[in-house]
Amino acid sequence: MADTHVLFVEDDDVIREATQLALERDGFEVTAVPDGLLGLERFRARRPDIALLDVMVPGLDGVSLCRRIRDESTVPVIMLSARADSIDVVLGLEAGADDYVTKPFDGAVLVARIRAVLRRFGHAGGSGGAADDPEPLEGGVLRFGDLEVDTEGMEVHKAGEPVALTPTEMRLLLEFSAAPGTVLSRDRLLERVWDYGWGGDTRVVDVHVQRLRGKIGQDRIETVRGFGYKLRG
Repeated sequence: MADTHVLFVEDDDVIREATQLALERDGFEVTAVPDGLLGLERFRARRPDIALLDVMVPGLDGVSLCRRIRDESTVPVIMLSARADSIDVVLGLEAGADDYVTKPFDGAVLVARIRAVLRRFGHAGGSGGAADDPEPLEGGVLRFGDLEVDTEGMEVHKAGEPVALTPTEMRLLLEFSAAPGTVLSRDRLLERVWDYGWGGDTRVVDVHVQRLRGKIGQDRIETVRGFGYKLRG
C-alpha cells in the first residue's frame, strides 16, 4: 500500500522540517509548504489523504484555506493552533476542520490524532495497520420527521433533498440515529466519533453538532443542558 499522503502547511521552518521528518519516520508521505496559497496550489495539484493546517500562515491563513478545501473536498483536516483557548480553534472547526492539535505538540500525539482521523475516514494511516471501519447500523433507511438517513448507502435527505455531510458529520449523525431520544454525552461522542481513548476538548463536539444542525434542522438535535445531546425521533 502506498504511503498516506499528508499536506502540511506551516510557516515556521523549524517546526515544519522537524514535523515532516517525524511523520516520514512513521511512514507518511509529506508535502510541506510554508504558506496557505502554496498549500492550496499543492492541494489542487494532488489531493492528499489528510491536511494539517497551521492557523497563522501567510498568504492565505489556515482557517481560510480550510474553507477553500472544504468547498472542494471532504478530505480530513486537522488545524494546528498555538493556544488551546484561542478563538482560532473554534473558527477552524466552524470552517470545516475535523479536529485540532495545540502547539507545541508531541510528535507521538500528533501521529495518534492523524491516525484516529484517518481511521474514521477509512485510511490506514502510515504504518499504523488496517483501518477500522465504523460499525454499520441495521435497518436501511431511518426516518425522523422529514429527515431520512440511509445507513447502508451513507446518504441523508431532508424533505426529499440530498444533504451533503462530511464523513465526521455523517458519523456523528449515525451515532444519534442509532439511539434516537437517548441523551449522548460529549465524552461518549468524542470516544465513538473522534476515536478519543483519552479526554478531549468538547468544543470539537459542540461545533460539529452546530454544523450538523445547520444542515438537518436546528430543532432536530436537542441540547440537554449538563448532559449532552439527543436526536428527536
